[in-house]
Amino acid sequence: MDRKEYNQLAEELKPNGHRVKNGLNAFLYGGVMGAIAQGVLEFFMNIYNCSEKEATPMMIITLVFVACLLTGLGIYDNIAKHAGAGTFIPITGFANSMSSSALDCKSEGLILGIGSNMFKLGGTVITYGIVSSALLGVIRYVFTLFG
Repeated sequence: MDRKEYNQLAEELKPNGHRVKNGLNAFLYGGVMGAIAQGVLEFFMNIYNCSEKEATPMMIITLVFVACLLTGLGIYDNIAKHAGAGTFIPITGFANSMSSSALDCKSEGLILGIGSNMFKLGGTVITYGIVSSALLGVIRYVFTLFG
């Protein structure tokens, strides 16, 4: 098979992207997840009579717990099939990546399985998050010196 035949075959087998549908699903599911997060925040603010600053960590912990629980039960993956990028709300997507990596390697034990593989996907997010925030900090510092 030459390159021309290969490219033709690859083009025929390439899945059709439903960009508008996928974008709309991501927007709707992401919006619903954001609304749920806001509802959890309001719940904690009203139940515990605390400020938004005090209720935010409780809301984040709740979202991480629910995302990990849904991942463990196999429900988060089913939601992600329909929602696509809408499940990438940072904290729930990060919790899903951590817990799914840990679950994939649980048969290898606590240390060599769960402990060493938990950060396979999440580690890159942490690494590039720290590097980009440091770079932006340097840029901001330079602008404050000359601005």
